[in-house]
Amino acid sequence: MENYESEISSLDLEDESTHFLNSNSDRPSENNLEGILDEDAMDTRSELKFERDVETEEEKEKRKRIEAALGNQQTTLKTWEELAKSKCGLVGDDLRCAVWPLLLEVDPSTDERIPSLEELSVHPEYQQVVLDVNRSLKRFPPGIPYEQRLALQDQLTVLILRVIIKYPHLRYYQGYHDVAITFLLVVGEVVAFRIMEKLSINNLRECMEPTMEKTDYRLNYIYALLYNVDRDLYNFMDTAGVGTMFALPWYLTWFGHSLNQYKDVVRLYDYFLASPPLMPLYVATSLVVYRRSEIFAEDCDMASIHCRLSHIPDNVDFETILVKAEKYYKDYPPNKLEKLVKKRVERELAKHKKMRNIRGPVTIWGRLNNHVPAWMVFSRRSRLGLIFATATVLIAYLYYVKFGDVRMPFLRLKNSKHSAE
Repeated sequence: MENYESEISSLDLEDESTHFLNSNSDRPSENNLEGILDEDAMDTRSELKFERDVETEEEKEKRKRIEAALGNQQTTLKTWEELAKSKCGLVGDDLRCAVWPLLLEVDPSTDERIPSLEELSVHPEYQQVVLDVNRSLKRFPPGIPYEQRLALQDQLTVLILRVIIKYPHLRYYQGYHDVAITFLLVVGEVVAFRIMEKLSINNLRECMEPTMEKTDYRLNYIYALLYNVDRDLYNFMDTAGVGTMFALPWYLTWFGHSLNQYKDVVRLYDYFLASPPLMPLYVATSLVVYRRSEIFAEDCDMASIHCRLSHIPDNVDFETILVKAEKYYKDYPPNKLEKLVKKRVERELAKHKKMRNIRGPVTIWGRLNNHVPAWMVFSRRSRLGLIFATATVLIAYLYYVKFGDVRMPFLRLKNSKHSAE
């Protein structure tokens, strides 16, 4: 756990006020609704989408409600939020393409010039972004032709670099590409840039700071919430010393990296786009509570519980999880959890300092920086990735030694800057 000397800045979690969305540029009229819902009208969307399930009767009814709202000039932001959060979400990507920009009130105009990949290749983050994008094959539609995949990868690289160039105070982190690719696949590169731009300066802002202090701090809300909603589960996990690292990729990628089912990813994105910025932590807690029987079936030790939580089954009922998360947020908003979070962080920091037996302000990293070539020295954000990867390997090894069989779900490891895995 990193140090927490800096004061944690508070996020504005107040509900957005509702108002009418009647601008021609922001709202589709009844006459042009058909064009908005037509996938062929989008210039950069992938033609090969993930396999689409047959819609249930409930989903068909929800679709009719959404289409009616799109054709109504008086539909409010509150209505869009309710439609996105309620059961079945926004149903299909054709509807998401129209509603996601409305939820964030972004301008979908296409008049801004998109720079070429070659122009952006001089950016210092370019190589890291390319590496991460090239490793994100599972996020692309299955069976996609090689040439089309390469084109989408280039679009994704350009999308990410455009944001961090426009906002130089924001730092790219590994896992950011998992968020960006979801929007690229659904709405195309033009609108995806508008969405990522807004999310980066709001919802994802703390994750894009030079250090991970605030992100580490936020993950402790999971334990503060568990303490209130399931004390037995809290005690079990706290005694085992599980920590918060299992939830890091969940929070950094809005679960996009950790889920195998595309429909689950976009359903959660519907919900998060209509919710306060810290809602992913409440969904993470609800998911942990949902799996409490699995957790209690493990021995009370870090390795086994961490490995269990790091793998999310494909059959998870996210609608149930989202209902619980909504109740948790209503009963225990972030301001009510703050005292418990600070107490836990102070306790963990004291334990960490005791274990490391800190003897002075000069750390081993400081000494290394003075005595090894620059190319061998890790930045602070790179060290987080190395520490997490090392910790995960150690946990996996302990699990293997304990059970000596093939029960261990292998974790995907990446030794790179600010690892989300």
